[in-house]
Amino acid sequence: MKKAIYVLFALAMASAPASAQQATASAGTTYPAVVDFTAQQDHQHMMQQLGIKALRPGPSGDESAPNHANYDEALANPYPNLPELLTLKNGKKVTTPEMWWKKRRPEIVEEFEREVFGRVPENVPQVTWKTLISEREYVGWILVNAKQLVGQVDNSAYPLLDVKINMTVVTPANAKGPVPVLMMFGRSALPAPAQPPKESLEKVNAALKELLVKADPSLREVFEQYPAYNPIASQAPTFGPPPAGDPPTPQQLLAAGWGYALIEPGSIQADNGADLTKGIIGLVNKGQPRKPDDWGALRAWAWGASRGLDYLETDPAVDAKHVGIEGVSRFGKAALVAMAFDQRFFTALVGSSGEGGAKLHRRNFGEAVESLTSSGEYHWMAGNFLKYGASEATFGNKNANDIPVDAHQLIALCAPRPTFISYGIPEKGDAKWLDQQGSYMATVAAGPVFQLLGARDLGVGHDYKTAKMPGVNVSLLDGELAWRQHDGGHTDAPNIKYFIPWADRFIKK
Repeated sequence: MKKAIYVLFALAMASAPASAQQATASAGTTYPAVVDFTAQQDHQHMMQQLGIKALRPGPSGDESAPNHANYDEALANPYPNLPELLTLKNGKKVTTPEMWWKKRRPEIVEEFEREVFGRVPENVPQVTWKTLISEREYVGWILVNAKQLVGQVDNSAYPLLDVKINMTVVTPANAKGPVPVLMMFGRSALPAPAQPPKESLEKVNAALKELLVKADPSLREVFEQYPAYNPIASQAPTFGPPPAGDPPTPQQLLAAGWGYALIEPGSIQADNGADLTKGIIGLVNKGQPRKPDDWGALRAWAWGASRGLDYLETDPAVDAKHVGIEGVSRFGKAALVAMAFDQRFFTALVGSSGEGGAKLHRRNFGEAVESLTSSGEYHWMAGNFLKYGASEATFGNKNANDIPVDAHQLIALCAPRPTFISYGIPEKGDAKWLDQQGSYMATVAAGPVFQLLGARDLGVGHDYKTAKMPGVNVSLLDGELAWRQHDGGHTDAPNIKYFIPWADRFIKK
């Protein structure tokens, strides 16, 4: 059976590779070939550009290893003084919102772009969105409008690479007007794809059986022996009792009158160093390796989310003024970056983001700067970020204390918009490696900017050096800057039921 299906698939797809090969061959006479580095080669190439001879190894997450990460709070703050938040480079204090917007914020943005996340190129191509599927579906008992979309990135300047951003948008069908939407980093998939009616499905199965028998005549005997069998089985929608615990996140959003979008990070930029000459980064660079201040994957994913927001601004079912961004782990980092750099995002739910996200670089606890400079995760960041893990280089050596910015400033770039920092507990899988305490300290330290701009912070003061996390399941949700550590694992799902009413307050406001 499998052989027959494979044969059919091969026959159906036989013409596609040929046309693709011809396009590549003809384009290859005009355009430079895509550089095909391994991740190790790309990493070494960046080190050579920067004049780095050796990098410090990152700490091990195995507490029994000789180079294990530090989990002793007494040793966790070797660089206790964070970069100034409300002081200009010339030493003047920022005392008004105008000074923040026109002077201090641009200074911080510049340093994050140059040294940490990289710059979005000025010549990044346009994205054209196309709806592939639009249909009515059910999510639980809720009738929804579901769309599967693709964002075609203009590759006319370099046809050897093709980038298509995958996104799904789901909104409640019975809404009386545009609804707020939470964009989430994840696989783009329709929630419950509609199926053809029984009569049409019978025709499909009859035709499929005929094709299979032509490909493999021995299958005729199988179908005669099992006449009731169909290659494609009909699936009835399930409306059984909800599972134990909270409903799934999409269902909670829809029940609260929200919609949601799923945008697929890998369709924007692959999550590895070997593909930095491909994806959107490679397309803009015409298949060539990055320069030190070029963007990394976090900034690319955030750029892709912004292009998804471009589409949502054209969708009449969406309240485009109230679109949030959400992600967990590496995509929690990307959600925070998207919120910080694109002020059109109304709110963010930043889940378990760790180093490169809400965690302070200057903290020596769990994941470290060296975890991102010397490992397989360097591609998340700008090449310049490697300098801060250098033990031997033409410029000497640098460490976390040399980074001109830190996580509290990244969170502050989101102000005064509602920003929810979320973590779980190590006992359930949200590892100590993520440094929940260091992320709480960064959130506290970001508070003065929220206050300066007329928003409310956590309400616990601004002394990040002595700030200690609230207990598990204790909510700090009174202001636009929010914190909650739930009693689950490496997910933000347990905080969704707190996030929705918290965000709704600011929508109504």
